[in-house]
Amino acid sequence: MFLRTESFKDFLSFYPVTACIVGLQIGIWLLNWIIPPLGQMIIDFGIGFHYAISMGEYWRFVTPIFLHGGVGHILFNSFALVIFAPALEQMLGKGKFIFTYFFAGIVANILTFVVEPSLGYTHLGASGAIYGLLGLYLFMVFFEKRLIDPNNARLILIVSILGLIMTLIRANINVEAHIFGFIAGFALGPIILKNVQPFSPWKNTRRVSHGNDDIGFDPNRWNKKRYKWKPYLKPIITAILIILVLLGLLSSIL
Repeated sequence: MFLRTESFKDFLSFYPVTACIVGLQIGIWLLNWIIPPLGQMIIDFGIGFHYAISMGEYWRFVTPIFLHGGVGHILFNSFALVIFAPALEQMLGKGKFIFTYFFAGIVANILTFVVEPSLGYTHLGASGAIYGLLGLYLFMVFFEKRLIDPNNARLILIVSILGLIMTLIRANINVEAHIFGFIAGFALGPIILKNVQPFSPWKNTRRVSHGNDDIGFDPNRWNKKRYKWKPYLKPIITAILIILVLLGLLSSIL
C-alpha cells in the first residue's frame, strides 16, 4: 500500500494527480531558487498572510498549499506525498482525492486564520493537506478496517504519533494547520469512504498487462507474483520511518 515499487513512468501513469501536485510544488520551489525575484513575487502573492486575508485576499487560503520554504520543508512534504497519497488516489478516484486533499488544506488554513489572532502571522506549506490524508487513513484504522491491513494500520498509527510529537516540539511549525488538517481528513471519513474499495496493486498490474501486445501463458506466473515482497516489508517500512524522521529533523534546521 505504501511501498513504491513502480518505475517513474508507471508512477506518472498510475497516480497522475499525486504526480502533478508533487511536480507543481517542486517546480515552484525550484523557480524560487533559480529565479529569486520571480520566486519571491510568487511567494508574496500566495503566502498565507493574515493581514492580507483580512483585507479580502481569500485566495491565500489555497495558494500556501503549493508553497514551501527551505529544502527540508519541500523534501519532507514531497516524500510524504509520494508515500501516502498514491493509495488514496487509487481508492478514492481522482475527483474524490483532489477534493479530500484540498478540503483538508483549505480548512486547515481557514481555521489557522480564525485561531491565530496576529495579523502579521504568515505560513506556507502543504502540511495541512498531508495531515488531512493521514487523518483519513486513521479513520480507516478505527472505523473502516476492511480498507487497510494490520501492518499498514500500525504504520499509520506510528506515523501519526510521530507527526504529532514533531508538530509540538519543532520550532516554526504551523501547529494549527497540522491539527486542523488532520481533523478535517478524519471528519471526511464517513462521507468520502462510502463504497470505496481497498487499495489493490493488481489494478496497476492489469493496466500494464493490457498495454502489452504479447500473448502467452506462464504456468509459474502466480508463484512469481505472490509474496515476493514480504521478506522486505519490515525493513522497508522501518527505513521509511527513519527517513521521515530524519527529513523532519532536517527541515527544522534548514
